Amino acid sequence: MSTANSARLLSNRSIPDSAVIPVLLYPDVVAAATWLCRAFGFVERLRIGTHRIQLVVPSGIGALVVAEETSPASAGGAATHSIMVRVADVDSHFAQAQASGAKVLNPPTTYPFGERQYTAADRADHVWTFTQTVADVDPKTWGGEWVREKGDA
Repeated sequence: MSTANSARLLSNRSIPDSAVIPVLLYPDVVAAATWLCRAFGFVERLRIGTHRIQLVVPSGIGALVVAEETSPASAGGAATHSIMVRVADVDSHFAQAQASGAKVLNPPTTYPFGERQYTAADRADHVWTFTQTVADVDPKTWGGEWVREKGDA
C-alpha cells in the first residue's frame, strides 16, 4: 500500500470510524437491520431514509451498512454485498486501481456527506467503494437521522 493510503484517516460523523465496512444488500433494509440488531446484537448508528442504515458492534470497534439492493448484478446473479474501505487519498488510490485494470463503476466524486468516493469491480465482479473523508459533516444537514451518536453506550 502506498504511503498516502497508510496515513491517519480524518473523522466524519457521517461515516463509522471503521477502516473496512461491509455493505450488505437487502430488499427490505429496515426489516433486515431490525433483525440483525435483535439476532446478532448490532446497534443502529445512523438511518438514511429507508434505503441505508449504519450498524455498529456494541463494543464500538466495527461497523456495517445495510443497504437497499441497487448494485449491478454480478455473473452469478444479483449482488448481495459490497465492501467499503476508507483510504487517506482516494484519487491516488483510484489511479492505482485503474492502472491495475479495475472496472470503474463510478469515478471519484465528492458527496455532501463529507466523503469523496469511487466504486470499482474487481476481477470476480465484487463491488468495492473506496472513500476518503474530506469534511466532518453532521448527518442531519443532508437528511441522515441519528439513532446512536458517537460516544453513546
